[in-house]
Amino acid sequence: MSDDYLVRIGKLIRDARQHRGWTQTQLAEALGTSQSAVNRIERGNQNLSLEMIARIGEALDSEIVSLGYAGPMHLRVVGGRRLSGAIDVKTSKNACVALLCASLLNKGRTVLRRVARIEEVYRLLEVLGSIGVRTRWINDGVDLEIVPPADLEMDAIDAAAARRTRSIIMFLGPLLHRMDRFKLPYAGGCDLGTRTVEPHMIALRRFGLDVTATEGHYHAVVDRSVAPGRAIVLTERGDTVTENALLAAARHDGVTVIRNASSNYMVQDLCFFLEALGVEVEGIGSTTLTVHGVPNIDVDVDYCPSEDPVEAMSLLAAAVVTESELTVRRVPIEFLEIELAVLEEMGLDHDRTPEYVADNGRTRLVDLTVRPSKLEAPIDKIHPMPFPGLNIDNVPFFAAIAAAAQGKTLIHDWVYDNRAIYLTDLNRLGGRLQLLDPHRVLVEGPTRWRAAEMMCPPALRPAVVVLLAMMAAEGTSVLRNVYVINRGYEDLAERLNSVGAQIETFRNI
Repeated sequence: MSDDYLVRIGKLIRDARQHRGWTQTQLAEALGTSQSAVNRIERGNQNLSLEMIARIGEALDSEIVSLGYAGPMHLRVVGGRRLSGAIDVKTSKNACVALLCASLLNKGRTVLRRVARIEEVYRLLEVLGSIGVRTRWINDGVDLEIVPPADLEMDAIDAAAARRTRSIIMFLGPLLHRMDRFKLPYAGGCDLGTRTVEPHMIALRRFGLDVTATEGHYHAVVDRSVAPGRAIVLTERGDTVTENALLAAARHDGVTVIRNASSNYMVQDLCFFLEALGVEVEGIGSTTLTVHGVPNIDVDVDYCPSEDPVEAMSLLAAAVVTESELTVRRVPIEFLEIELAVLEEMGLDHDRTPEYVADNGRTRLVDLTVRPSKLEAPIDKIHPMPFPGLNIDNVPFFAAIAAAAQGKTLIHDWVYDNRAIYLTDLNRLGGRLQLLDPHRVLVEGPTRWRAAEMMCPPALRPAVVVLLAMMAAEGTSVLRNVYVINRGYEDLAERLNSVGAQIETFRNI
């Protein structure tokens, strides 16, 4: 291995470590080595075995190298191109992972239509397969068939796959009905700072679930004599917390009332799926859900999740930052109305078709056409709220949009500990973003984007925002280590290329 390659690998490791927010000492502790050894590695002064590179990548949850066919690792973006034509929104990533977890409630065959083929789904399929659930892609790889075993093999769970997804936490709700004790690896996923699991535990204790977290696992014990005697009031109106409570209530023999529930898109899709399983859910779309549980669910069910409003926002933002006319089809309008209202106030030129119904028979869709617009910074700050407010996951896209607008925009991302910090990566591409504190960023526009080579942020939405800015920047940019984008988007580069982008995937160092 040449000295030049050692230096380049060292820089990749340093960037991945810094994006993780770790010091050299923390990485050294994870690897069982010394801080001085990590320092030598990052300066390219240390010979590295493939085993050590793999260990570093696992510790940092970042692919440092790719062996064989492991999917695209980096993106090369030729920017400054206008988009045109039409592009369809894929089904919801967050709904798909919730439905995969919900399939554990059913003893029968579950078929999910048009499942998002993304890394987050693949990790959950690896976990399900390891515990004995049979899954296979059918209908030319478009749909997914899930058949559970009579008994789950929890001792054989794929811990490495489980730790790469936060969705594993939603196994708690279904599993408490299937066994008296079990253990799950700690939830992982993208790096958004500390997200406590305590709200999940508070809700699930009402169903007799007691969880102790030790040695990298959640150790769960179920007391069958415990059942909700009164309404469950969630301590936070979180999406996955609400889903876990719903999953626990679905097979509880009785009526469960859940208050302060999220009414977001993935929660509604889960409710629709539970209805297909024979579980009655009252109050869908509100903050109070009443679930009439069915102790034994053994049905063959066929369900199609609705389209992803966050992906729709991504595509709209792509059109805005590249000053393009683009039609985004199959947009779940109910979950983008606030975002569009803000964009209209900023001066966005767009129109929409009459509403039509998604394949789940419930969600309202439209086709949106966005045209080049002269945007002005909004008077009020951009900040998320629980649905029906501006979606938490759509906040980062407003950083790129605000950078294209005239004036200063304050973005307040109050939910996550450090996601706003990653938005300042746009400064590497010519942006003018000032970090006021870990939650607030001041964006000044308009921006003359410039090409750059950089490491992909470890949080999903900021990573896509950087990609969109690269598409707007004249010249050739490189975005390295894009695993996190593949966690949440299916074939994003190829689909953007279909409407005029020029993005190449490659896997060399």
